[in-house]
Amino acid sequence: MAKKENNWQTIFLRVSALLIVIGITVYIYSIREHVSQFSAWGYPGIFLIALMANATVLMPAPGVAIIYAMGSILNPLWVGLSAGAGGAIGELSGYLAGFSGQAVIERADIYERITPWIKKYGGWTILVLAAIPNPFFDIAGIAAGAAKMPMWRFLIFCLFGQIIKMTMFAYAGKYSIEWISNFIR
Repeated sequence: MAKKENNWQTIFLRVSALLIVIGITVYIYSIREHVSQFSAWGYPGIFLIALMANATVLMPAPGVAIIYAMGSILNPLWVGLSAGAGGAIGELSGYLAGFSGQAVIERADIYERITPWIKKYGGWTILVLAAIPNPFFDIAGIAAGAAKMPMWRFLIFCLFGQIIKMTMFAYAGKYSIEWISNFIR
């Protein structure tokens, strides 16, 4: 009896996770033109921009370009930390999609390539893929969720990877925009 009840709880959690991910993706995609307005809120706005840009699954949303620009206006280290934290939390949507067991991309070639790396190296794969700009990180999050990597482990490695990436973009924005303005003078 307890086994059957546990199965229903698991099914409920998985279906709920999938519905939440779909809802978040649709909502963020619908407001994508207005995301840049959050930058007026400073570091909390940057956190929200990164969270929303990374919460979409397999659909592009603006984010890194705004982080790049904000690095030239605010302290790039704090921009990177804020964006990294928001980005890591946003990436939980991909993890939850994989956890739901409804990974519709399981047969995709890139999924087949990433999954063994997730299983063999775990969090280190997440850190590396989160730290480099690439369009496949959602698939890595889905693979981590499907492999039942503990959420806390996924979040910690993702956080460090996102902080590395976002800080690089913020500093690139600071120095390239500074260089361009000095060049124009």
